[in-house]
Amino acid sequence: MSSVPPSVNPPNRWQDVLAGLSIAGLLLPEAVAYSTIAALAPQAGVIALFAGLLCYGLFGTSRFAIVSATSSSAAVLAAATATLASGDAQLRSTLAVGLVLVTGALFLLAGVFRLGSVTAFIAKPVLRGFAFGLALTIILKQVASVVGVHLTDANLVRFAPQLLEQLPHWNWPAAGVAAMALVLLGLFSRFPRLPGGLLVVVIGIAAGQWLNLPGYGVKLIGVIDLSLELPNLPALPFADWLRLGEVGFALVMILYAESYGSISSFALKHGDRVTSNRDLLALGAANLLSGLFHGMPAGAGYSATSANEAAGATSRWAGAVAALVVLVIVLTVLPWIALTPEPVLAAIVMHALGRGLSLQPLGRYFVWRRDRVLVICAVAAVLVLGVLDGLLVSVAISVLLMLKQLSAADIQVLGRIDGGHDFVDVQRHPTATSEPGVLIVRPSEALFFANVERILGAALRLVRHSQEPLHAVILSLEESPDLDGTSIEALQEFFLRVHQEGKLLILARLKHEALSALAELPEVQANGVILSGLSVDGAVQRAQLKM
Repeated sequence: MSSVPPSVNPPNRWQDVLAGLSIAGLLLPEAVAYSTIAALAPQAGVIALFAGLLCYGLFGTSRFAIVSATSSSAAVLAAATATLASGDAQLRSTLAVGLVLVTGALFLLAGVFRLGSVTAFIAKPVLRGFAFGLALTIILKQVASVVGVHLTDANLVRFAPQLLEQLPHWNWPAAGVAAMALVLLGLFSRFPRLPGGLLVVVIGIAAGQWLNLPGYGVKLIGVIDLSLELPNLPALPFADWLRLGEVGFALVMILYAESYGSISSFALKHGDRVTSNRDLLALGAANLLSGLFHGMPAGAGYSATSANEAAGATSRWAGAVAALVVLVIVLTVLPWIALTPEPVLAAIVMHALGRGLSLQPLGRYFVWRRDRVLVICAVAAVLVLGVLDGLLVSVAISVLLMLKQLSAADIQVLGRIDGGHDFVDVQRHPTATSEPGVLIVRPSEALFFANVERILGAALRLVRHSQEPLHAVILSLEESPDLDGTSIEALQEFFLRVHQEGKLLILARLKHEALSALAELPEVQANGVILSGLSVDGAVQRAQLKM
């Protein structure tokens, strides 16, 4: 995650208090609502909320990020545990705890190995397409839950017709409650500092008791048990831990992509400095703590983070205030929250995800005529394959896209531009002139196992088929900060072949890690290879001295 100069505006504690009070009314209802998506007890989302606010408040770097349960992680958790548990409710609960713990451990490992700069594998078009399909899927599933329709298929293409076929058997009182809650949420959303979600919950509790909604078949969420168990690891066979590791990797990708997007966008907007590796450790600690106490996965969701910024937060104190307010609510009125009608929670989920159904973020890729296929594939993957398989396909699409771009790298021949010290690609700059007796080449991307042999092979062909007599070859590796084993082996062979051609080989613009790795090779001295961090112009001057 890139860093920018820190903001010069000092924190305003009073604004943080007001922001914390405001977002607390959003966070608590959403936490309970997301528990229903994950098919877990209502307290699971509340535990994730406390774990996220505590750990990110202590270790995180963004002053706006709110780490709590998210709709995407809840949906993935539900899909994964349903698939792995095969109908066993107790096993499903145990697998959920294991998956959250694995997610936390993977986040911590990524932070320890400083992978913050390379973990954003999910491309924005894929992430937005996945989010759109996921939002549509969750909303329709919430509608089915409200009206009492049991869906047997995991994908929208099949369960949407099921929903319509059972229209005569819908629970219309519950549908009416959800519709009224949506209207109220829409009205309250016009006032950013108003805790609309909490107000709707209060109104729903009052209406439920006054109108005797349970008598009309409207279910209540039931008791929220926050008597925390002692932290312990779930007893699962090794094979199940391996399967959870596979799903956990995909869950980390989607959680970090979602968190990275919200954290970096607000950091850029306000000129803040954020540290990706530290945020990875904070997310890892939050998920481990949540998993130990049987909570849900936690990430920095965009809706909660944007609500925090809109409420006027100036530091992470806003999250701390929100945690204290939620704690007070839990300690004082928890029995009343249990009387919340389930359709009200469903309405909160649908309202929160409604913004994800905007076509504007997707439409820009069609306007730009870029990445349209990626968007369509990501949406179709969720709608056709279901949440879990759709997530895995989306991650695979992003990784394949990255590998395709890197492996498609070509090699550029450089020439001097306008007689100065700069060297550019001669194909794109016809006025650039080649240096007499010197061939200067540069890979357009970093060398790695998938492209190094093809690129160095192309460079060797240029050496052998040069129309001008050559004395020296300069290979500029400015795009390769480090080299993997395959690249080092390929360079060893390249050194030998260039030496056999009777040419001096100079490697320019070497970064420290790559220079250190190559300096240990016996082929460097044996073939007279010169390694340097010099600019291309400096390497040319050195080659001319050897002529």
